[in-house]
Amino acid sequence: MLDPLGKLALGMRRLFDYVINIVFAIMLFFLILGVIIGTGQLFILLIELFHNAEITKNYVHVISQVLSLFVIIELSRSLIDYFHVNRLRLTFIIDAAIVFVLRDVMIGLFENKYPINRIYAISVLLLVLGIIRLTSVLVYQREIKLGNS
Repeated sequence: MLDPLGKLALGMRRLFDYVINIVFAIMLFFLILGVIIGTGQLFILLIELFHNAEITKNYVHVISQVLSLFVIIELSRSLIDYFHVNRLRLTFIIDAAIVFVLRDVMIGLFENKYPINRIYAISVLLLVLGIIRLTSVLVYQREIKLGNS
């Protein structure tokens, strides 16, 4: 039998879970809306790409738009996964961060706007994100093995 303080804590936990689920559902709705709007803008950019003589400028915008959609999709996957396991998985968030940094690097290198020290800094950042991603996958695989044993 739970004491009154235990009942209060259990009720607060249920309220917390309920509010968090509502907040994540609202965030997921806006991310889905963002993907739909982003896809529409991508089609508009593709139409402009056919009508414009300056193809490289619009091509950078198309690549930027596609990579931005990848970031939003990875974040959406993270939120969807939260509803299944009730926790955010680091791998999806790191994937979104890697795609976001790669998007920035690709655009910056294409436009020749990065000095060499910034390229080195971004390279180290990508290396660290890659190591974190690899480590999180290895830890997750180890948890699965221990859970199935």
